[in-house]
Amino acid sequence: MLPSALVPASLHISGGRISAITPFEETPAGCEIVEAGEDSVVMPGLVDSHVHVNEPGRTEWEGFATATRAAAAGGVTTIVDMPLNSIPATTTLEGLNAKLAAARDKLMVDTAFWGGVVPGNTGELARLWDAGVVGFKCFLVHSGVDEFPNVSENDLREAMPELARLGAMLIVHAETPGPIEAACCQPTVEDSTLDRSYGAFLGSRPRAAENEAVELMIRLSRETGCRIHIVHHSSADALAMLRSAKTSGAQLTVETCPHYLHFAAEDIADGATEFKCCPPIRERANREQLWEALRDGTIDMVVSDHSPCPPEMKLQEQGDFMKAWGGISSLQLRLPVMWTEANARGFNINQLAEWLCGLPARQVGLGQQKGSTSVGGDADIVIWNPNREFRVGPEMIRHRHKLTPYAGETLRGVVEKTFLRGQMVYDGGEFAGHPSGETILVQNRER
Repeated sequence: MLPSALVPASLHISGGRISAITPFEETPAGCEIVEAGEDSVVMPGLVDSHVHVNEPGRTEWEGFATATRAAAAGGVTTIVDMPLNSIPATTTLEGLNAKLAAARDKLMVDTAFWGGVVPGNTGELARLWDAGVVGFKCFLVHSGVDEFPNVSENDLREAMPELARLGAMLIVHAETPGPIEAACCQPTVEDSTLDRSYGAFLGSRPRAAENEAVELMIRLSRETGCRIHIVHHSSADALAMLRSAKTSGAQLTVETCPHYLHFAAEDIADGATEFKCCPPIRERANREQLWEALRDGTIDMVVSDHSPCPPEMKLQEQGDFMKAWGGISSLQLRLPVMWTEANARGFNINQLAEWLCGLPARQVGLGQQKGSTSVGGDADIVIWNPNREFRVGPEMIRHRHKLTPYAGETLRGVVEKTFLRGQMVYDGGEFAGHPSGETILVQNRER
């Protein structure tokens, strides 16, 4: 039985776009008919605006071919690639062109691109914007890779007025180094087990780092007129500040990620470095406050922050949280993870579609063509069964490396078919046709 938020309908596709939506009984003669099962849901293809593809330069970590196959298997029809972890980083027009060349003929789904803000590249921002990036990302703390250095407040005061002039959004890894450095410098008893302790790692990335960063970015946004977006937010302590800023009209949006809404620090074993990410997965009570912030709109959307690496970089044998790479691979699993948790808390599929499809599309300026089943938009569709359960195992994972903290989890919501501009690209565990995804470059924007 379908959830009450849904209604039967016929969705008509012509030329890769949605041409009409009619009552279920009204099906014109001569059409090729694809039927969703009695218990299945037809929903817009997901839009994931936070994906680290890592190609070129670190394709052994992931790559366009494997990342976009994982996306299609997860009902995701549009991804937006992050500007770092690839070599070169997308901080210059030449870096963007290297990305475009690397992606050619490899995409199973459509792919757009973020540019990057790093110290000294303000002169490149207009070139990247005019070339079609959807916006720009910066880090306030070390990014983990040397070719994408973090910015200071002085760097932001140089870059943000230029972004405001362009009308471009700045998305921010919002942790400041001060509280992290202070936490790491606290005297501790010499204990060789501390590096394996999840509690010790959690303490090394305190909420204060996020809280301080959020305050800084709200203040600079107001001073410069630059739109900002807080990525992968995890600190419940900052929610009141975010809520107040949004109520007062700040140019601000916020995302969080499935791992912050599914896992809890209390359940993470020492040495289980597959759970390491930054900011970290916090306590159960913190998680529930994030869910309430989704409910009231303080947090706008949920994206994956898919950040894979070769398994050896997770240092599982040593279980060393302090030295392991921080990142979680979940591009393929965002829909079932979120439905499993949202359904248990009384949310409906329409809300889920806003968090995973509509709002991410609108954030990156693609709301006219992506993220909804609207007449005239791209016929990007996922058919999925919200009642079926499955167990996450390596045999079903489509991204390059199979390591994920979701291994062994039982989730609700099975993706059955994925359509990109009306063409089936994934069907019941198999991929259909050749890679037909396109690179998306946003052009002809007014300033």
